[in-house]
Amino acid sequence: MNTVPGGCPKLFVLQSPVEPAILRLISDRGISGVAQFDYIIIGAGSAGCVLAEGLSRNGRYSVLVLEAGSRDRSPWIALPIGYGKTFFHPTLNWRYSTESEEALGGRSAYWPRGKVLGGSSAINALVYVRGLPGDFDDWVDAGAHGWDWNTVAPVFETLETRVGCDGTRDGSGPMHVQDVCDQIHPATRHFFAAADEMGLPRVETVEHEGATSYRITTKGGRRCSAARAFLRPAMRRANVTVMTRAAAERLIFEGRYVTGVEVTSSSGKTRVSAGREVIVAAGAVASPLILQRSGIGPAATLRDHGIDVLGDSEAVGGHLQDHLGVNYFFRATEPTLNQALRPLHRRAACAIRYALTRRGPLALSVNQCGGFFRSRAGLSRPDQQLYFNPVSYMTTPEGRRNVVMPDPFPGFIIGFQPARPSSRGRIDISGPRVGDPPRIRPNSLSTDKDRREVVDGARFCQRLASTGAMRRLIDSPIAPDLLAMEDDEAILTDFRARCGSVFHPVGTCRMGADPSSSVVDPRCRVHGVGGLRVVDASVFPSITSGNTNAPTMMVARRAADMILEDA
Repeated sequence: MNTVPGGCPKLFVLQSPVEPAILRLISDRGISGVAQFDYIIIGAGSAGCVLAEGLSRNGRYSVLVLEAGSRDRSPWIALPIGYGKTFFHPTLNWRYSTESEEALGGRSAYWPRGKVLGGSSAINALVYVRGLPGDFDDWVDAGAHGWDWNTVAPVFETLETRVGCDGTRDGSGPMHVQDVCDQIHPATRHFFAAADEMGLPRVETVEHEGATSYRITTKGGRRCSAARAFLRPAMRRANVTVMTRAAAERLIFEGRYVTGVEVTSSSGKTRVSAGREVIVAAGAVASPLILQRSGIGPAATLRDHGIDVLGDSEAVGGHLQDHLGVNYFFRATEPTLNQALRPLHRRAACAIRYALTRRGPLALSVNQCGGFFRSRAGLSRPDQQLYFNPVSYMTTPEGRRNVVMPDPFPGFIIGFQPARPSSRGRIDISGPRVGDPPRIRPNSLSTDKDRREVVDGARFCQRLASTGAMRRLIDSPIAPDLLAMEDDEAILTDFRARCGSVFHPVGTCRMGADPSSSVVDPRCRVHGVGGLRVVDASVFPSITSGNTNAPTMMVARRAADMILEDA
């Protein structure tokens, strides 16, 4: 076996059945019965993969990545349209549920999260959105000094290779961001014509206000997850170790300093120690749970579960934010993706085309175009993100979205989400063990602002659907009829009954200067604790306007540089 700095043997990807034997080998090499690494990263999701690549690049430090999920070998991950299959896949998806919410008619929402190398970047709908520039200036206003747009924009540049429709490339980053405007369905032309009719601008990238085709994270027609872009190259280095199906039970402390992690797998428990730091990168759901199980969190909650309180902080698990959205479904007057994907012979033709060219419907996201818009006059910046999807499908009560088997008739979707909701919820442990499910309480639609923006967003969609261009595509609405909703209360009632998460949870270990209202400082160090950082979407001081995968990777890239600077 190869060795890493400090004498630790190189472990490529270890599945839990072989972990005890490998760890005994480490012990035999003289590390006091405990595997030791310079840095331990908890979570191989969007942030963890970027951290692993960044911290291992100079070859000076040994890096262990712990992933509670499995390897990313499923063909549904590589296939872009496979999003419809991974959406409820039991071995690739944690399939969380929120507690029931009175504001949503007593419904419990389904929250998919990646349970695999690459995390949610391995199962998401592939849309790459940095966010609007003002989002990051909001972070500075919240106390995250040094995270303004002018500072973070160059960090995004280092992540990306931007590939045009003609194959031209801009940038040299590991994450391929593909412009597929030449492949999106012809029905999308009606969306752009409707935007023109409304006097809305057209833009090339979604970081600006206006109608656009969404860029997606694919390379050669296959999903470019964070694992493919960042972790795979890092794993070729002798100083990187990845353990799958290895869940972080709790952090190990010496006084107020974190020295390691207690790990649980199917083979039992073991300990790994960190010579420099432990970085929690388990995501907005799991990261606060790890801190709470380790004794950092709301004192009353911890005591209720028999956990000794090392740090009393209501902010751990608090400030939960997420995007809520709703779709309006329509029958179309012309073929849409439904006709390309529904009949068996046409699906077979798409499969053959994809196998030969890595192009066509199977190589794309269902979210093909949309953008950021101001729903009414007088707003200083866009308040809504829109989606136009040239496909329609049923959503079952369990939350399954059968994108691979759409409706048998031509159909399409207009959907929206308010960009910056002000409601704040919580995520907390329900018990002291790693297998205890999280208590997710989003507290949705709890502010007048959020309810007002729901109405504004729906009114904007009504105006879009009422244009002559869109009327030419609409055969008939599929109930409930957006165009028939005349009063605000009807719009809000429908939204409460049908809305769902857009799967962008953030903020549960928020970044800020004040330890009383935040969990980490602007260098992602946990307040009052040595040797410990949190680096993932949970540190967002406020939610970005759109999809959160890109800013999560940006945070990890910048945090990796900070960690090496501090070393």
